[in-house]
Amino acid sequence: MNLHEYQAKGLFAQHGLSVPAGRVAETADAAAAAARELGGDAWVVKAQVHAGGRGKAGGIRRCTSLDAVAEAAGALLGSRLVTHQTDASGLPVGRVLVEAVTSIERELYLAALVDRAARRVAIMASASGGMDIESVARQTPEAILVTQVQPAIGLMPWQARRLGYALGLDKAQVGELGKLMQGLLRLLETADASLVEINPLVLTDSGALLALDAKVNLDDNAVYRQAALAKLRDPTQEDPRELAAAEHQLNYIALNGDIGCMVNGAGLAMATMDLVQLQGGAPANFLDVGGGTSAERVAEAFKLILSDGRVRAVLVNIFGGIVRCDLIAEGVIAAAREVALDVPLVVRLEGTRAEEGRALLAKSGLALRTAESLTEAARLVVDAARG
Repeated sequence: MNLHEYQAKGLFAQHGLSVPAGRVAETADAAAAAARELGGDAWVVKAQVHAGGRGKAGGIRRCTSLDAVAEAAGALLGSRLVTHQTDASGLPVGRVLVEAVTSIERELYLAALVDRAARRVAIMASASGGMDIESVARQTPEAILVTQVQPAIGLMPWQARRLGYALGLDKAQVGELGKLMQGLLRLLETADASLVEINPLVLTDSGALLALDAKVNLDDNAVYRQAALAKLRDPTQEDPRELAAAEHQLNYIALNGDIGCMVNGAGLAMATMDLVQLQGGAPANFLDVGGGTSAERVAEAFKLILSDGRVRAVLVNIFGGIVRCDLIAEGVIAAAREVALDVPLVVRLEGTRAEEGRALLAKSGLALRTAESLTEAARLVVDAARG
Protein backbone atom coordinates (compact mmCIF):
# COMPACT_ATOMS: atom_id res chain seq x y z
CA MET A 1 0.00 0.00 0.00
CA ASN A 2 1.44 3.35 -1.07
CA LEU A 3 0.92 6.76 0.49
CA HIS A 4 0.81 10.18 -1.12
CA GLU A 5 3.68 12.56 -0.47
CA TYR A 6 1.60 14.78 1.85
CA GLN A 7 0.51 11.73 3.86
CA ALA A 8 4.09 10.49 4.14
CA LYS A 9 5.26 13.92 5.28
CA GLY A 10 2.59 13.89 7.96
CA LEU A 11 4.09 10.66 9.28
CA PHE A 12 7.57 12.13 8.99
CA ALA A 13 6.57 15.08 11.17
CA GLN A 14 5.06 12.73 13.78
CA HIS A 15 8.43 10.97 14.04
CA GLY A 16 10.48 14.14 14.38
CA LEU A 17 11.71 14.40 10.79
CA SER A 18 12.01 17.92 9.37
CA VAL A 19 9.70 18.63 6.43
CA PRO A 20 8.72 21.87 4.66
CA ALA A 21 5.49 23.58 5.66
CA GLY A 22 2.80 22.68 3.14
CA ARG A 23 -0.92 22.63 2.48
CA VAL A 24 -3.04 20.16 0.48
CA ALA A 25 -5.60 21.53 -1.96
CA GLU A 26 -8.31 19.98 -4.12
CA THR A 27 -9.23 23.12 -6.08
CA ALA A 28 -7.30 25.91 -7.75
CA ASP A 29 -8.73 28.53 -5.37
CA ALA A 30 -7.76 26.40 -2.35
CA ALA A 31 -4.22 26.11 -3.75
CA ALA A 32 -3.89 29.89 -4.07
CA ALA A 33 -5.28 30.31 -0.54
CA ALA A 34 -2.73 27.77 0.72
CA ALA A 35 0.12 29.71 -0.88
CA ARG A 36 -1.16 32.94 0.66
CA GLU A 37 -1.29 31.30 4.07
CA LEU A 38 2.24 29.90 3.72
CA GLY A 39 3.61 33.32 2.81
CA GLY A 40 6.68 34.13 0.77
CA ASP A 41 6.99 35.06 -2.88
CA ALA A 42 7.57 31.66 -4.54
CA TRP A 43 5.89 28.28 -4.19
CA VAL A 44 5.87 24.81 -5.72
CA VAL A 45 2.66 23.03 -6.71
CA LYS A 46 3.12 19.25 -6.61
CA ALA A 47 0.70 16.71 -8.12
CA GLN A 48 -0.16 13.96 -5.64
CA VAL A 49 0.03 10.60 -7.39
CA HIS A 50 1.50 7.23 -6.46
CA ALA A 51 4.40 7.44 -8.89
CA GLY A 52 7.90 8.84 -9.06
CA GLY A 53 9.26 10.98 -11.86
CA ARG A 54 6.69 13.75 -11.33
CA GLY A 55 9.18 16.55 -11.90
CA LYS A 56 10.24 15.38 -15.35
CA ALA A 57 6.60 14.75 -16.27
CA GLY A 58 5.49 18.30 -15.42
CA GLY A 59 3.82 17.31 -12.16
CA ILE A 60 5.86 19.73 -10.04
CA ARG A 61 5.63 23.41 -10.98
CA ARG A 62 7.38 26.45 -9.56
CA CYS A 63 5.24 29.55 -9.25
CA THR A 64 6.07 33.17 -8.37
CA SER A 65 2.57 34.58 -7.96
CA LEU A 66 -0.73 33.51 -6.42
CA ASP A 67 -2.36 33.60 -9.87
CA ALA A 68 0.35 31.26 -11.16
CA VAL A 69 -0.30 28.88 -8.25
CA ALA A 70 -4.01 28.80 -9.10
CA GLU A 71 -3.21 28.29 -12.79
CA ALA A 72 -0.77 25.44 -12.09
CA ALA A 73 -3.18 23.72 -9.70
CA GLY A 74 -6.04 24.10 -12.17
CA ALA A 75 -3.96 22.50 -14.92
CA LEU A 76 -2.94 19.55 -12.75
CA LEU A 77 -6.17 18.83 -10.88
CA GLY A 78 -8.44 16.52 -12.85
CA SER A 79 -5.66 15.55 -15.28
CA ARG A 80 -3.84 12.25 -15.55
CA LEU A 81 -0.11 12.42 -14.96
CA VAL A 82 2.03 10.08 -17.05
CA THR A 83 5.52 9.36 -15.70
CA HIS A 84 8.11 6.67 -16.34
CA GLN A 85 6.58 4.72 -13.44
CA THR A 86 3.00 4.70 -14.79
CA ASP A 87 1.42 3.13 -17.86
CA ALA A 88 0.40 5.18 -20.87
CA SER A 89 -2.88 6.27 -19.26
CA GLY A 90 -1.15 7.72 -16.21
CA LEU A 91 -2.69 8.32 -12.79
CA PRO A 92 -5.46 10.79 -11.86
CA VAL A 93 -4.51 13.94 -9.97
CA GLY A 94 -7.10 14.64 -7.28
CA ARG A 95 -4.97 16.75 -4.94
CA VAL A 96 -1.95 19.02 -5.07
CA LEU A 97 0.53 19.88 -2.35
CA VAL A 98 1.55 23.54 -2.11
CA GLU A 99 4.85 24.38 -0.41
CA ALA A 100 7.02 27.48 -0.17
CA VAL A 101 10.21 27.29 -2.22
CA THR A 102 13.24 26.05 -0.26
CA SER A 103 16.75 27.44 -0.78
CA ILE A 104 18.86 24.38 -1.62
CA GLU A 105 22.61 24.02 -1.40
CA ARG A 106 22.83 20.26 -2.10
CA GLU A 107 20.51 17.34 -2.84
CA LEU A 108 21.12 14.01 -1.09
CA TYR A 109 19.31 10.67 -0.90
CA LEU A 110 18.34 8.70 2.21
CA ALA A 111 16.12 5.64 2.65
CA ALA A 112 15.41 2.77 5.03
CA LEU A 113 14.06 -0.47 3.62
CA VAL A 114 13.64 -4.14 4.38
CA ASP A 115 16.49 -6.10 2.77
CA ARG A 116 14.94 -9.56 2.58
CA ALA A 117 18.08 -11.20 1.23
CA ALA A 118 20.16 -9.97 4.17
CA ARG A 119 17.29 -10.33 6.68
CA ARG A 120 18.09 -6.85 7.91
CA VAL A 121 16.83 -3.33 7.63
CA ALA A 122 19.19 -1.48 5.32
CA ILE A 123 19.83 2.25 5.24
CA MET A 124 20.86 3.64 1.86
CA ALA A 125 22.36 7.05 1.22
CA SER A 126 23.89 8.91 -1.68
CA ALA A 127 25.42 12.31 -2.35
CA SER A 128 23.65 12.20 -5.74
CA GLY A 129 20.03 12.69 -4.71
CA GLY A 130 17.24 14.11 -6.84
CA MET A 131 15.39 13.18 -10.00
CA ASP A 132 18.13 10.97 -11.48
CA ILE A 133 18.73 8.65 -8.51
CA GLU A 134 17.60 5.64 -10.58
CA SER A 135 20.25 6.44 -13.19
CA VAL A 136 22.84 6.79 -10.44
CA ALA A 137 21.95 3.33 -9.10
CA ARG A 138 22.25 1.80 -12.58
CA GLN A 139 25.32 3.57 -13.89
CA THR A 140 27.39 4.24 -10.75
CA PRO A 141 26.17 1.84 -8.06
CA GLU A 142 29.25 2.61 -5.98
CA ALA A 143 27.70 6.03 -5.33
CA ILE A 144 24.96 4.33 -3.28
CA LEU A 145 26.16 3.80 0.29
CA VAL A 146 24.55 1.02 2.33
CA THR A 147 24.68 0.11 6.00
CA GLN A 148 22.66 -2.69 7.60
CA VAL A 149 21.05 -2.48 11.03
CA GLN A 150 21.67 -5.44 13.33
CA PRO A 151 18.22 -6.16 14.84
CA ALA A 152 19.58 -7.14 18.25
CA ILE A 153 21.43 -3.86 18.83
CA GLY A 154 19.83 -1.36 16.47
CA LEU A 155 21.46 1.55 14.68
CA MET A 156 24.90 2.41 16.06
CA PRO A 157 26.39 5.96 16.14
CA TRP A 158 29.34 4.90 13.98
CA GLN A 159 26.96 4.00 11.15
CA ALA A 160 25.56 7.52 11.03
CA ARG A 161 29.09 8.95 11.15
CA ARG A 162 30.25 6.65 8.35
CA LEU A 163 27.43 7.69 6.05
CA GLY A 164 27.47 11.34 7.08
CA TYR A 165 31.15 11.94 6.46
CA ALA A 166 30.98 9.98 3.19
CA LEU A 167 28.23 12.42 2.12
CA GLY A 168 30.50 15.35 2.91
CA LEU A 169 28.57 16.63 5.93
CA ASP A 170 30.18 18.49 8.82
CA LYS A 171 30.06 17.35 12.45
CA ALA A 172 26.78 19.09 13.33
CA GLN A 173 25.10 17.85 10.16
CA VAL A 174 26.29 14.30 10.84
CA GLY A 175 24.56 14.47 14.21
CA GLU A 176 21.38 15.68 12.49
CA LEU A 177 21.68 12.87 9.94
CA GLY A 178 21.85 10.34 12.80
CA LYS A 179 18.58 11.67 14.19
CA LEU A 180 17.01 11.41 10.73
CA MET A 181 18.15 7.82 10.39
CA GLN A 182 16.71 6.94 13.81
CA GLY A 183 13.42 8.57 12.81
CA LEU A 184 13.25 6.61 9.57
CA LEU A 185 13.82 3.36 11.45
CA ARG A 186 11.10 4.17 14.01
CA LEU A 187 8.67 4.98 11.23
CA LEU A 188 9.58 1.85 9.27
CA GLU A 189 8.90 -0.32 12.32
CA THR A 190 5.81 1.36 13.79
CA ALA A 191 4.06 1.72 10.43
CA ASP A 192 4.95 -1.79 9.20
CA ALA A 193 6.53 -0.18 6.15
CA SER A 194 8.73 -1.89 3.61
CA LEU A 195 10.30 1.35 2.37
CA VAL A 196 10.70 4.86 3.77
CA GLU A 197 12.51 7.19 1.37
CA ILE A 198 13.62 10.83 1.25
CA ASN A 199 14.58 11.98 -2.23
CA PRO A 200 15.80 14.57 -2.20
CA LEU A 201 17.06 15.10 1.31
CA VAL A 202 18.28 18.67 0.91
CA LEU A 203 20.96 20.61 2.66
CA THR A 204 19.55 24.13 2.86
CA ASP A 205 21.62 27.29 2.54
CA SER A 206 21.44 27.58 6.34
CA GLY A 207 23.07 24.15 6.72
CA ALA A 208 19.94 22.26 7.87
CA LEU A 209 18.76 18.91 6.53
CA LEU A 210 15.20 18.89 5.22
CA ALA A 211 13.04 16.12 3.70
CA LEU A 212 11.93 17.87 0.52
CA ASP A 213 10.09 14.77 -0.69
CA ALA A 214 8.80 11.70 1.12
CA LYS A 215 7.81 8.21 0.07
CA VAL A 216 6.33 5.49 2.28
CA ASN A 217 5.38 2.00 1.10
CA LEU A 218 3.41 -0.07 3.62
CA ASP A 219 3.48 -3.87 3.76
CA ASP A 220 0.07 -5.02 2.52
CA ASN A 221 0.31 -8.10 4.73
CA ALA A 222 0.41 -5.90 7.85
CA VAL A 223 -2.20 -3.28 6.96
CA TYR A 224 -4.83 -5.20 8.94
CA ARG A 225 -3.13 -4.07 12.16
CA GLN A 226 -2.64 -0.48 10.98
CA ALA A 227 -6.22 0.76 11.12
CA ALA A 228 -5.33 4.46 11.05
CA LEU A 229 -2.98 4.06 8.10
CA ALA A 230 -5.43 1.85 6.21
CA LYS A 231 -7.79 4.86 6.07
CA LEU A 232 -5.18 6.72 4.03
CA ARG A 233 -5.59 4.35 1.07
CA ASP A 234 -6.49 6.15 -2.15
CA PRO A 235 -8.35 3.72 -4.43
CA THR A 236 -8.20 6.18 -7.35
CA GLN A 237 -4.48 5.39 -7.61
CA GLU A 238 -5.00 1.64 -7.94
CA ASP A 239 -6.01 -0.60 -10.81
CA PRO A 240 -9.83 -1.04 -10.65
CA ARG A 241 -9.42 -4.73 -11.45
CA GLU A 242 -7.08 -5.21 -8.50
CA LEU A 243 -9.60 -3.47 -6.23
CA ALA A 244 -12.41 -5.70 -7.52
CA ALA A 245 -10.22 -8.76 -6.97
CA ALA A 246 -9.55 -7.78 -3.36
CA GLU A 247 -13.30 -7.57 -2.72
CA HIS A 248 -13.60 -11.23 -3.76
CA GLN A 249 -10.44 -12.29 -1.87
CA LEU A 250 -8.56 -12.93 -5.08
CA ASN A 251 -4.86 -12.21 -5.55
CA TYR A 252 -4.71 -10.32 -8.85
CA ILE A 253 -1.96 -8.18 -10.35
CA ALA A 254 -2.35 -6.63 -13.78
CA LEU A 255 0.56 -7.08 -16.21
CA ASN A 256 1.22 -5.91 -19.76
CA GLY A 257 0.76 -9.10 -21.79
CA ASP A 258 -2.19 -10.60 -23.68
CA ILE A 259 -2.59 -14.06 -22.12
CA GLY A 260 -4.93 -14.20 -19.14
CA CYS A 261 -3.92 -16.67 -16.42
CA MET A 262 -6.07 -18.18 -13.66
CA VAL A 263 -4.20 -20.51 -11.33
CA ASN A 264 -4.54 -21.79 -7.76
CA GLY A 265 -1.50 -21.22 -5.59
CA ALA A 266 1.08 -18.47 -5.88
CA GLY A 267 3.95 -20.83 -6.69
CA LEU A 268 2.05 -22.59 -9.46
CA ALA A 269 0.92 -19.20 -10.79
CA MET A 270 4.52 -18.03 -11.02
CA ALA A 271 5.56 -21.27 -12.73
CA THR A 272 2.67 -20.92 -15.17
CA MET A 273 3.67 -17.38 -16.11
CA ASP A 274 7.28 -18.48 -16.53
CA LEU A 275 6.29 -21.24 -18.93
CA VAL A 276 4.02 -18.91 -20.89
CA GLN A 277 6.98 -16.55 -21.23
CA LEU A 278 9.27 -19.45 -22.18
CA GLN A 279 6.89 -20.42 -24.99
CA GLY A 280 7.07 -16.87 -26.37
CA GLY A 281 3.94 -15.44 -24.81
CA ALA A 282 3.33 -12.62 -22.35
CA PRO A 283 1.04 -12.98 -19.31
CA ALA A 284 -1.67 -10.34 -18.91
CA ASN A 285 -1.97 -10.91 -15.19
CA PHE A 286 -1.07 -12.84 -12.09
CA LEU A 287 -4.20 -14.36 -10.59
CA ASP A 288 -4.26 -16.82 -7.70
CA VAL A 289 -7.76 -18.01 -6.83
CA GLY A 290 -6.47 -19.61 -3.63
CA GLY A 291 -6.80 -23.04 -2.13
CA GLY A 292 -10.30 -22.93 -0.69
CA THR A 293 -12.35 -21.26 -3.38
CA SER A 294 -15.91 -21.55 -4.69
CA ALA A 295 -17.55 -21.63 -8.09
CA GLU A 296 -18.76 -18.06 -7.51
CA ARG A 297 -15.26 -16.75 -6.81
CA VAL A 298 -13.90 -18.58 -9.84
CA ALA A 299 -16.59 -16.96 -11.96
CA GLU A 300 -15.61 -13.53 -10.66
CA ALA A 301 -11.95 -14.30 -11.35
CA PHE A 302 -12.73 -15.35 -14.90
CA LYS A 303 -14.77 -12.20 -15.53
CA LEU A 304 -11.93 -10.15 -14.08
CA ILE A 305 -9.47 -11.61 -16.58
CA LEU A 306 -11.80 -10.97 -19.50
CA SER A 307 -12.41 -7.36 -18.43
CA ASP A 308 -8.90 -6.63 -19.74
CA GLY A 309 -9.40 -5.72 -23.40
CA ARG A 310 -5.83 -6.78 -24.25
CA VAL A 311 -6.47 -10.45 -23.42
CA ARG A 312 -6.38 -12.60 -26.56
CA ALA A 313 -6.43 -16.03 -24.90
CA VAL A 314 -7.00 -17.47 -21.42
CA LEU A 315 -5.20 -20.26 -19.60
CA VAL A 316 -6.80 -21.94 -16.59
CA ASN A 317 -4.31 -24.13 -14.74
CA ILE A 318 -5.63 -25.84 -11.61
CA PHE A 319 -4.03 -28.47 -9.42
CA GLY A 320 -6.78 -29.78 -7.19
CA GLY A 321 -5.61 -30.25 -3.64
CA ILE A 322 -7.88 -28.38 -1.27
CA VAL A 323 -9.76 -26.86 -4.18
CA ARG A 324 -11.98 -29.17 -6.25
CA CYS A 325 -11.55 -29.16 -10.00
CA ASP A 326 -15.27 -29.61 -10.64
CA LEU A 327 -15.96 -26.36 -8.74
CA ILE A 328 -13.41 -24.61 -10.90
CA ALA A 329 -15.09 -25.98 -14.02
CA GLU A 330 -18.52 -24.82 -12.83
CA GLY A 331 -17.20 -21.31 -12.23
CA VAL A 332 -15.48 -21.13 -15.60
CA ILE A 333 -18.61 -22.31 -17.41
CA ALA A 334 -20.86 -19.84 -15.59
CA ALA A 335 -18.54 -16.91 -16.23
CA ALA A 336 -17.90 -17.80 -19.88
CA ARG A 337 -21.64 -17.90 -20.55
CA GLU A 338 -22.28 -14.65 -18.68
CA VAL A 339 -19.64 -12.62 -20.51
CA ALA A 340 -20.05 -14.38 -23.89
CA LEU A 341 -16.52 -15.73 -24.14
CA ASP A 342 -14.98 -14.71 -27.48
CA VAL A 343 -11.29 -15.56 -26.95
CA PRO A 344 -9.59 -18.98 -27.03
CA LEU A 345 -9.60 -20.90 -23.74
CA VAL A 346 -7.10 -23.56 -22.64
CA VAL A 347 -7.78 -25.54 -19.47
CA ARG A 348 -5.56 -27.90 -17.50
CA LEU A 349 -7.14 -29.67 -14.52
CA GLU A 350 -5.30 -32.15 -12.33
CA GLY A 351 -5.95 -33.49 -8.86
CA THR A 352 -9.14 -33.65 -6.78
CA ARG A 353 -12.19 -34.40 -8.94
CA ALA A 354 -10.26 -33.51 -12.10
CA GLU A 355 -12.11 -36.09 -14.20
CA GLU A 356 -15.46 -34.68 -13.10
CA GLY A 357 -14.24 -31.18 -13.93
CA ARG A 358 -13.09 -32.19 -17.39
CA ALA A 359 -16.43 -33.93 -18.00
CA LEU A 360 -18.34 -30.76 -17.08
CA LEU A 361 -16.22 -28.75 -19.49
CA ALA A 362 -16.73 -31.30 -22.27
CA LYS A 363 -20.52 -31.10 -21.85
CA SER A 364 -20.60 -27.31 -21.62
CA GLY A 365 -20.40 -26.65 -25.32
CA LEU A 366 -17.65 -24.09 -24.79
CA ALA A 367 -14.99 -23.76 -27.47
CA LEU A 368 -11.95 -24.76 -25.44
CA ARG A 369 -8.90 -26.98 -25.53
CA THR A 370 -7.61 -29.12 -22.70
CA ALA A 371 -4.01 -30.05 -21.90
CA GLU A 372 -2.40 -32.88 -19.98
CA SER A 373 0.80 -31.10 -18.96
CA LEU A 374 1.65 -27.52 -17.99
CA THR A 375 4.13 -27.21 -20.85
CA GLU A 376 1.49 -28.34 -23.34
CA ALA A 377 -1.03 -25.90 -21.85
CA ALA A 378 1.42 -23.00 -22.17
CA ARG A 379 2.23 -23.91 -25.77
CA LEU A 380 -1.45 -24.19 -26.71
CA VAL A 381 -2.44 -20.85 -25.17
CA VAL A 382 0.50 -19.01 -26.77
CA ASP A 383 -0.40 -20.48 -30.19
CA ALA A 384 -4.02 -19.46 -29.62
CA ALA A 385 -3.06 -15.90 -28.69
CA ARG A 386 -1.02 -15.62 -31.88
CA GLY A 387 -4.12 -16.51 -33.87
